[in-house]
Amino acid sequence: MFKKERPIPAELVKLRILNYRTKLTEKEKLQLSNKEKGYAGELEFDCLIRDLDTLVINELLLEFGETVFQIDTLIIFYGRIYLIDIKYYEGEYCYEDGLFKTIAGSEKKDPMLQLNRCHSELRQLLQKYRYNYPIDAFLVFNNPQFTLFQPSPNPQIILPTQVNSFIKKLYKMPSKLSDVHHKLADLLVSLHKTENPYVRLPKYDYDTVEKGITCGSCHSFDVSVSRTKIACKDCGCEERMEAAVLRHVEELLKLFPDIKITTNLVFEWCKVVTPKKKIRKILLKHFILKGHGKYSYFVDDSKNPI
Repeated sequence: MFKKERPIPAELVKLRILNYRTKLTEKEKLQLSNKEKGYAGELEFDCLIRDLDTLVINELLLEFGETVFQIDTLIIFYGRIYLIDIKYYEGEYCYEDGLFKTIAGSEKKDPMLQLNRCHSELRQLLQKYRYNYPIDAFLVFNNPQFTLFQPSPNPQIILPTQVNSFIKKLYKMPSKLSDVHHKLADLLVSLHKTENPYVRLPKYDYDTVEKGITCGSCHSFDVSVSRTKIACKDCGCEERMEAAVLRHVEELLKLFPDIKITTNLVFEWCKVVTPKKKIRKILLKHFILKGHGKYSYFVDDSKNPI
């Protein structure tokens, strides 16, 4: 049972938008590619454990003391907790004497060091709330194109050829849970932080990003606009005008979370879409208008700025 589903990482969402609204550097494109691969690897692992009869919490961002740490997957079994860090690395690596390197000798961040720090922070956090379950931490490499050379096997490291047996082991774990386990899961979800202080994004601002309505499928700017829909001239995808406008409002808020949504702003962002009165009609249908005249803006149903 997934207590918390895995969202698309906010960093990946923003990078995807910036990829077609700005000119990313080669380094930034590599960052986007790595994020895409990492997210794909996490989703693959989710598919393998979706039918576990226990509590699974995905993508937790927690804080203990002044340290923020991230957990890819946390599984609560009857007698213990599994902390799992998923790596979708590709290529040949070697790991020896605490050094994690490509086969060519390029040193990388030690994923075991990261895992052990996360293990320690989680254990201390649970002790703070008087939960003393033993925690087992694992590093799962689930890309079949990954090879790791190491002097001796490490039971915490699950290699691609070991993933299936590891999954079978998970399904055999005792999973009879009590209210205490569910309260623990609820606590961890409630402690989840939505803002990751370690996210690093390319510099951008409203004036420099490219404006215009895009295809919802291939993100091309080459679209034709009619009264009720937009159609992509590149891939042929069609989308209702209302859905397209709402998608672009969401896009605005992903890039500029503090911005106030107004009819003029959405009209300027979409650029070639439709008369302002139609945009205003769409916004009035889905959001609440606050303020008056030129100071008015739209908020969502929870009374917070959208």
